[in-house]
Amino acid sequence: MNQQELKKKIYNVLDQHKIGTLATVKEGKPHSRFMTFSNDDDFTFYTPTHKETHKAEEIEANPDVHILIGYEGEGYGDAYLEVEGQAKIRDDQKVKDWLWDEGMDRWFTGKGDSNYIVLEIYPETIRLMNVGETTPEVLDL
Repeated sequence: MNQQELKKKIYNVLDQHKIGTLATVKEGKPHSRFMTFSNDDDFTFYTPTHKETHKAEEIEANPDVHILIGYEGEGYGDAYLEVEGQAKIRDDQKVKDWLWDEGMDRWFTGKGDSNYIVLEIYPETIRLMNVGETTPEVLDL
C-alpha cells in the first residue's frame, strides 16, 4: 500500500479509538498504563495527566514511549497501531483547553489547575497491524 493509503488507514484507526496503552521506561523496564489519546493532523498524540505521576517522572528521565491503540478484541482483522516515539510534558494553556473534558474534574479543579499537564508524543514509527496479509505496514515519520 502506498504512503497516502497507509496514512488514511492509520487516521481511520485513530478516529475510531481513543483509549490505548502508553508504555514508558524506568530503569530499563517497560511500564504500561491505559490512557485516553487525542491526535492532530500530523499524527502527534496528546494525553492529559497529573504532573505528580510516575509516568511524568519516567518521561522526564527517558522520553522514549510506546503506544498501542485500536483493536476491539474480536480476533483477526481488528486493526491496531503500534507507535514508537518521544514524549514531552506540555503545560501551555492552549493545549490544556483543547483537551479538557468535563469528566476530568474528578482529578483537577479545572483547566487552570497547576497539576494538570499534557503529554505530547511525537511518533517516530507507526505500524499498522492486523489488516490483511500485507501488514504490518510501517509509516516512518
